[in-house]
Amino acid sequence: MGPTMDDSRPIFMQIAERIEDDIVEGRLPEETQVPSTNQFAAFYQINPATAAKGVNQLVDQGILYKKRGIGMFVSAGARVVLLEKRKLRFYEQYVVTMIREAGKLGITREQLTEMIKKGDQPS
Repeated sequence: MGPTMDDSRPIFMQIAERIEDDIVEGRLPEETQVPSTNQFAAFYQINPATAAKGVNQLVDQGILYKKRGIGMFVSAGARVVLLEKRKLRFYEQYVVTMIREAGKLGITREQLTEMIKKGDQPS
């Protein structure tokens, strides 16, 4: 049995995120071929149409492109695009949320900065 998928989110989105992870972490360098939708389907034990939906989502975003008759490849510049997208998401999900919560608790920016510095040090 292949790796488990998270039942709380659509499988095609999880396939797209796993491909993105592989690009961001350097396992899929730019201009390299990605596995076929049939390979994804077999590996994750899902319908090939579901795997294709995840791959096509990345094609629509310009992260992957198709070489006719050969397969899907990682676009030039894809890693930089994904890093920027994830940095923005990190800021929105974590930093903004942290600042709001700190405000509710009466934590000043200075105190928050000290907490971050403290958290950066090995225990």
